[in-house]
Amino acid sequence: MAHAERADPTKVQHTSRPMRRAIAIGSTVMVLIGLTLLYLLTQATNNRELYESSYQTLFMVNVVVASLLVGAITWVSYRLVTRLRQGRFGSKLLLKLATIFALVGVAPGLLIYVVSYQFVSRSIETWFDVKVEGALEAGLNLGRVTLDTLTVDLAGKSKAAAGLLAESPEGASGLIAEKLLDQLGATDITIWSGSGALIVSTGQSKFQLSPDKPTNSQFRSARQQRSLAWVEGLDDVAMDGLTTARIKALVPISNPNLGLASEARYMLVTKALPTSLVSNALAVDRANREYQERALGREGLKRMYIGTLTLSLFLAVFAAILLAVVLGNQIARPLLLLTEGVNQVAAGDLTPKLALQGRDELGGLTRAFASMTQQLSDARQAVEVSMSQVNSARAHLQTILDNLTSGVIVLDPTGAIVSSNPGASRILKKDLEQFEGERLSEIQGLELFGAGAKKQFDILVEGNQDQAIDHWQQPFELSGSVSTVNSPFEGPVTLVARGAELPSHHQLLVFDDITEIVSAQRAQAWGEVARRLAHEIKNPLTPIQLSAERLEKKLSGKLEAVEHAILIKSVKTIVDQVDSMKRLVNEFRDYARLPAAELKPLMLNSLVKNVLHLYDLENTKVPVVLELDPECPPVLGDAEQLRQVIHNLLQNAQDACLSATTPHDIVRTVTIRTQWQSANRRVRLSIRDQGDGFSENILKRAFEPYVTTKTRGTGLGLAVVKKISDEHGSRIDIGNIQKDGVILGAQVSLSLAIAPDAAT
Repeated sequence: MAHAERADPTKVQHTSRPMRRAIAIGSTVMVLIGLTLLYLLTQATNNRELYESSYQTLFMVNVVVASLLVGAITWVSYRLVTRLRQGRFGSKLLLKLATIFALVGVAPGLLIYVVSYQFVSRSIETWFDVKVEGALEAGLNLGRVTLDTLTVDLAGKSKAAAGLLAESPEGASGLIAEKLLDQLGATDITIWSGSGALIVSTGQSKFQLSPDKPTNSQFRSARQQRSLAWVEGLDDVAMDGLTTARIKALVPISNPNLGLASEARYMLVTKALPTSLVSNALAVDRANREYQERALGREGLKRMYIGTLTLSLFLAVFAAILLAVVLGNQIARPLLLLTEGVNQVAAGDLTPKLALQGRDELGGLTRAFASMTQQLSDARQAVEVSMSQVNSARAHLQTILDNLTSGVIVLDPTGAIVSSNPGASRILKKDLEQFEGERLSEIQGLELFGAGAKKQFDILVEGNQDQAIDHWQQPFELSGSVSTVNSPFEGPVTLVARGAELPSHHQLLVFDDITEIVSAQRAQAWGEVARRLAHEIKNPLTPIQLSAERLEKKLSGKLEAVEHAILIKSVKTIVDQVDSMKRLVNEFRDYARLPAAELKPLMLNSLVKNVLHLYDLENTKVPVVLELDPECPPVLGDAEQLRQVIHNLLQNAQDACLSATTPHDIVRTVTIRTQWQSANRRVRLSIRDQGDGFSENILKRAFEPYVTTKTRGTGLGLAVVKKISDEHGSRIDIGNIQKDGVILGAQVSLSLAIAPDAAT
């Protein structure tokens, strides 16, 4: 099996290795035990002694091993079914391979098992057939008959020879015995006395010190039966395979002397049996004994053979399934690795993957996939680095755009808003993020601006076809609506806009709010006008007044009463108008010569109270209500200029209440309020009246010189307030107070910065 390597060692699955090792060791041990048992069974079936002594042990071990194999096969099948139910990848492939190998191993094995079972059963039965048993019995009888015939023949010949010995003298017994030895084909002839004493010895016994002597019972039987023959040595087999089987015949020798003193004599004839006859007889006898023994144990023998076949079948099935699992794992493992890697890559995990070292195509596929994943990881890291750089540059650019005081809007070719910066929302007083995707010319209040910008971009696109025009620049003025206190009006907004076409065919619109610049320029122009008017007008006013007074003095008493009255009235008119002109010139002079503010910490509440001491609050027609916040910290301001601001705004508020024409069911009052705003760390000063409010055209130009609603006003009050506010870096708001669409008055407020050392 090919080994696997992982570029990242931390991802090696340690838990599967011991399990695979345990399964491999267990399977190997079980197969070795089975093979050893098979060998022992084959040896036992060929060795009767070993078979008889070890049958029970071998049979029990056979049963145990077979049970273990069945258990192992069952466990492997359960694992396969469990993997299949869990839906694990490769389970169907493993099950298919296991089924194929099992069929390959079981089907032929089962066929061979059935055939072998029938063969063994019938073969064992044929071993113990009646014909075989009859043949063995016939062979044994044939051997017995042959031996009996030889024995009877030797006994008869021995009796005849004994007659010859009986007729011959005793001294010639030795010679006669020698002759009879050859005639009878015997190996030994001995003559014994009735008392067991050896008289004559011929043949091989001649060289023996103590030849075999018949027993007393044999002497007695020979005497009674006149002859006795028997076979000896059939059970004695020499080391070289030869036998010493022989036939012995013991016959009495008749005594010709009838005397009572004569002792009986016996002749013992020994004749060796043919070796082939003895061997065949012994073989038949041994075969018969084995046959009878196996006939008694043929059921056990049958069980032993069938057990051996069954164990062989189990080994074949187990080996097939084990081979299927091993080969299936070897085939499925690369597929499992690829599946796991594909799932990880699909989930965005491009960490190094497993790669097999095998030289087959699947191993090469896993290595190619691991290499591809590594390349993807490197590419993603490069992309991430590039994206990080792009994001850094984008964040840098976005930071610049967010902190630009200029407004920046990106439009698509149709004029719809693609993106914008906070400066654009601040200048246009619209949250442009909410209008992304909408055309700029369709946003309420920005119709003219959007249409004008669209027209300029169209001209730019058409002009690029003829000449190299890369941008346009155009001023715009945005008008507002009547404001309220919650949405104060700051007057018309003057913009200078520039446009250019981006490479992506989007349109870049950049604009700046130059309202304050224009206002400053106007204020500067009005200051110059005021200075020159004060210079040019003030000089002739005094001579005019003096000349009128001199005319009155010279002509007094010289004219008639009617003419004198006309003179006095005319001089008074000239003097009054000259005084008015002087006051106007002085106001213009003060507006033009307003000194720079000297900002110092001061308590705004105390300053308000000091200003109000100059007013007769008890006898005034318009009461003043104070709403001073006690938590207000010190602010940075010029006391004289702020006193002038409070005086101007209070005077305007009282005049507005006195000149109000709308019906009102309560006493009209003026409210002066201070409020500490901790969120932006500023103090707000508000002066509110209950007059008729401002008209829209006045709100648009309220802070310009010579703009007023009073019949006798110069219109410099709010202009001076605006100039002082600018000197203090304060925001000034003006608006009407409305409720359910009804104007209830007006309010002017300033937002002043607190002193650096003021308490939080």
